[in-house]
Amino acid sequence: MERTTKTPVSLSSLSPGDDCTVTGLQGVRRAARQRLLEMGIMQGVRVRFVRRAPLGDPIEIHLRGYRLMIRDTEACGISVTLDHPA
Repeated sequence: MERTTKTPVSLSSLSPGDDCTVTGLQGVRRAARQRLLEMGIMQGVRVRFVRRAPLGDPIEIHLRGYRLMIRDTEACGISVTLDHPA
């Protein structure tokens, strides 16, 4: 099944190497949402899914020139759209 670039998906559903753009932070607890915003995860930010830990949690993403590890439960609440391959 091919994923389209316009359909929002969860950040946690991506595969390593996928590039995406954040479209929203639905389903994230208030405290976690504030922390994610402070770390630069907000609407319109481009993100690359780098890797998933061996046991599946946490995941590593690259954004704004740095790498960040976030819990899979937080990544589930981050809506993204896939970008076209370069």
